[in-house]
Amino acid sequence: MTRSLRAGVSLLAFSIGAQALCGQALAQDTSQPETPTTTEIVVTAQFRAQNLQDTPLAITAVSGELIASRGQTNVSEIASQAPNVTLKPQGQELGPGIIAFIRGVGQTDPNFALEPGVGMYIDDVYLPTLTGSLLDLTDLDRVEVLRGPQGTLAGRNSLGGSIKLYSKKPEGSNTGSIEATYGRYNRIDVRGLFDVKLAENLFMRVGGVTKNVDGYVKRLDYNLTHPGTNVPTFAKGADPVLGKVGGTSSVAGKVSLRWQPSETVDINLSGDYTRERNEPGANVLLYANTSAVFDGPNATFTGGRPFLQGTNGAGIPLNCAFVPNGANSCDTISGYDRRFISYATYGDAARPDSQMPYKPTFTDPHSNLDNYGAALTIDVDLSDALKLKSITSWRKYTADWSYDSDGSPIANNNLNQTQKNRQWSQELRLSGKVLDDKLDFTVGGFYFDTRGTFTGRINLNYAGIDFLHGPDPTPAKNKALFANFTFALAEGANLTGGIRQSWDEKDYGYVRRNPDGTAIQGPCNFFLGAPTAGPTGLGNQPNCLLFGLNGLTASFRDNRVDWRVAADYRFSPDFMAYAQVSTGYRAGGVNPRPFFPSQATAFRPETITAYEVGFKSDLFDRKLRVNVSAFFNDYKNIILSSVNCLDLATAGPGGSSQATPCLRPSNVGSAHVKGFEVETLIRPVENFTIDGSVSYLDFQYQNVDTLSTGVTLKDVTPYTPKWKAAVGVQYDIPDVLKGMVTLRLDGAYQSKIYTEAANLDSLAVSSTVPANSPVTPSPFSNAGGGGPITTLRLSNRIDGYFLANARVGWQSDEKDWGVTLEVQNLTNKYYFLTLLQEAFGAGTASGQPGRPRTWSVSVRRSF
Repeated sequence: MTRSLRAGVSLLAFSIGAQALCGQALAQDTSQPETPTTTEIVVTAQFRAQNLQDTPLAITAVSGELIASRGQTNVSEIASQAPNVTLKPQGQELGPGIIAFIRGVGQTDPNFALEPGVGMYIDDVYLPTLTGSLLDLTDLDRVEVLRGPQGTLAGRNSLGGSIKLYSKKPEGSNTGSIEATYGRYNRIDVRGLFDVKLAENLFMRVGGVTKNVDGYVKRLDYNLTHPGTNVPTFAKGADPVLGKVGGTSSVAGKVSLRWQPSETVDINLSGDYTRERNEPGANVLLYANTSAVFDGPNATFTGGRPFLQGTNGAGIPLNCAFVPNGANSCDTISGYDRRFISYATYGDAARPDSQMPYKPTFTDPHSNLDNYGAALTIDVDLSDALKLKSITSWRKYTADWSYDSDGSPIANNNLNQTQKNRQWSQELRLSGKVLDDKLDFTVGGFYFDTRGTFTGRINLNYAGIDFLHGPDPTPAKNKALFANFTFALAEGANLTGGIRQSWDEKDYGYVRRNPDGTAIQGPCNFFLGAPTAGPTGLGNQPNCLLFGLNGLTASFRDNRVDWRVAADYRFSPDFMAYAQVSTGYRAGGVNPRPFFPSQATAFRPETITAYEVGFKSDLFDRKLRVNVSAFFNDYKNIILSSVNCLDLATAGPGGSSQATPCLRPSNVGSAHVKGFEVETLIRPVENFTIDGSVSYLDFQYQNVDTLSTGVTLKDVTPYTPKWKAAVGVQYDIPDVLKGMVTLRLDGAYQSKIYTEAANLDSLAVSSTVPANSPVTPSPFSNAGGGGPITTLRLSNRIDGYFLANARVGWQSDEKDWGVTLEVQNLTNKYYFLTLLQEAFGAGTASGQPGRPRTWSVSVRRSF
C-alpha cells in the first residue's frame, strides 16, 4: 500500500481502535477556542433540518468555510476528500460537464438519452445531465454528498447517491466582500458578493465571479516544429504555437431575494447565469496506429485516398511520430515539455471526391456554455407541527464544443457538437409531527419536464462518414409521489421508512443528413452489387451507411416503486448506530448515437438494492469525530456505454460489419458491490484540526454480456478506485500582525481506475496490424500506421496517484482583510483525469492530463 494510504489508515485506526465498518461526516470546525471540540452541522438529507450526527445515512457534509479553507472552486474538487466518490471534469470529447460515480455507480456520457446515476442538485433543483454540472462553489452554505441510493429521498436517477449544493440565503446584514486572485498560467479570478436589507423583511444577496486561466497544453504546428517533414503546415505565420487547450474563461452571477411577510412565511426567489467561453479541454495523444486512408477507389481496396496528403503528394499515416510522449512515442521534437503538447489542428484538409465531397472543413477550437435559470422556494408554517414547502424551478442551457481527439494534423476524428436543454420542475412537500411528536413525516409530489436537443457535425474519416447529427429531440417527463416518516420507538431509538412511486417517459427522434443539409441516399451501391471498395469506397453515395436512420423514433415508458427502511439507536449522547435497506433505479432508454439502424437498440432500467450499517460518534469531550459505514449493493442491469458493438460484427448486408463506429449504451451485466468508508475530524488542541477519510470498494460482476459489450467478469465500472484516502491538517496561529495566520496542507490518494466499461490493462498491438483481423478483445477496423515502433501498448487504465495542496493565509482580527498564498499539485505530479480509448475504431487513444504545479495569491476585502 502506498505511504499515503498507510498514513491515513494509521490515523483512523488511532481514532477508533479500528473496529467498526463504514460511515460518515466531514465538516468544518467552528468550536470555541478555549474548548476545542467538533461542532454541529445541519443537513436536510431527510427533508428536515437535522444534526449531521443524527442522520442515519452515509453523508459527507462540507461547510462553505471548509471549502474556502481548502481553496476548492468547483464541485469536482469536493470528491478528493469524499470517500468512494469520483468527480472529474469531462474530457474534450464530451464538452463542459462532469463525470460522476459514487460507490461504483455513475455515468460518463452527458447525452439526454442517459441519466447520470448520481443526482446533482442546486438548492433542491435537479440537474438532468452531466453537461452543465461542473458547478462553481461560490457563496455556498454547504455541500451534502449522500452515498448510496436516494430513491425515496432524491428521486429519479440517484441510485448511486446525490450531490446537493445549498446557497447562502439573504439575511439583510448589509455586508459584502470582494476577492481577487492571480496565479500561474495567467490565472485571474475575481469574486464579489453583498447582502443588503431592501425593506422591512425584504433582503437581497448578489454574488458574482469571473474566472480566467490560460491553457496548459500547447497546440503546435507539426511542420514548423519538425523541419524537413512531409506534413504540410497549418500555421498562419512563423509562430509554431497554434493555440492552447485546457484554458477557461467564465463569468457567473446570482441574485437572490428573500421576503418574510410574516413569521410563518419565508419566500426565496433566485436567478442565476453562467457564461463560459473556454478552450477545448486539455488533451494529449497517447496512442496512434492507423494508415489514415479512405477505402480505395476500386474493388481491390488499392489506390490513394489519404486523410492528409503530404507535401510530396504521398499520404501520411497516423502513427507514433505524432505521439509526443510516452511508450508509444517516436516523436523527435525538442525544446518543449513533451507531456503537455498536441499537434491538433481542428481541421480536415482531406481532398474532396464523390464519396467524401464535404471537404475540407475546419472547426474553431472552443468549449462554450450558457447556463441560466430561476427558482422560487416558499416555506409556510401552517401550524407549530405542520409545514409546507414548494420548490419551483425553470432552467435552460446551451453547450457547444469542438473535439479533435487524434491530436494531429491528420483529421481522423473531428466533431463539433451542440446540446440544448430546457427544463422546469415543481415539488411540493408537507411535513409535520403527530402522536405527541413521536412521528415525524413528509409527504409530497414531484413533476419534471425537460426538452433537449443534440446537434453535431460528426466527421469520422476513419469510418468513411461525415454527416449532420440532429437536432435530435429528446423530450422527457418524470412524475413521482413520495412519503417518508421517522417514528420514535423509545428514547434514542428511531425507525425510518420511505416509499416513492415514479413514472418515467422519454422519446427520441433521429435526424441524419449530409453536411449541406441534403437527404442521405441509399442503400449503398456496394450492397447493390457495384464493384466498389466496400460501402465507403468511391462509387457509393456519401454517408450511405446511415441510410434508414433519418426519421426513426423510439420511446421509453416505465414506472417504479422505491423504498427505504432504516433504524437507528443512540447509545449515548456521543454515539449513534444505524442500519438501513434501500432501493433505487435509473431509467432506461434507447441508443442516441446509432451509426446503423441495427445499433438503434433499447436498454433496460438499472436497479439497486443496498444494505448499509454504520455509526457516528463524537468522542473525548467532542474532540474526536469518527463516522463509519459499511455497505453491500445488489446492482442489476448496469447501464454503461460500449465503444465496440461486438455483436454486430456480421450484422450488415452480406455479413458486413456494423460493430464500429459504435458508442452504444447497454445493460452490461449485474454485480455485487461491497465496501466501507471512514471519516474523521480531530481537534486535539486549540487551533489545530485534522480531517481525514479512507474508503474501500470491492466490485464483482456476477454476470455480464461479453458478446455485445466486451465486458468480462473481472472488470469494474469506470472511474471506480478500490481505495481512496485523504487527510487535511490545519493550524491557526493567532496574534500575527493583528490577525490570524492559517497553515493548511491537504493530500488525497486514489488507486488505479479504468475509464471504459471493458477494462484494458495493457494490450500489445502491432503497428502493422491488418484491418479487421481477428484480434482479442476486438478487431481493429483500420490497418496499422506503421512506424519505427513495431509493438505498441494500449490501455484504458489510470494508475493510482497522490496529490497534495498547500495554503498559507492571513486574516485580520476584524476579518475585514485577508491574504492567501496557495500551491496546488505541490509535488508537480503528472497524472491523468480522464482517458479516451478509440483504438479499435479510430486507431487512437488520448488523455486529459491534470494541471502541473500551480501557484496563486488572493487578496480579500470584507465590508
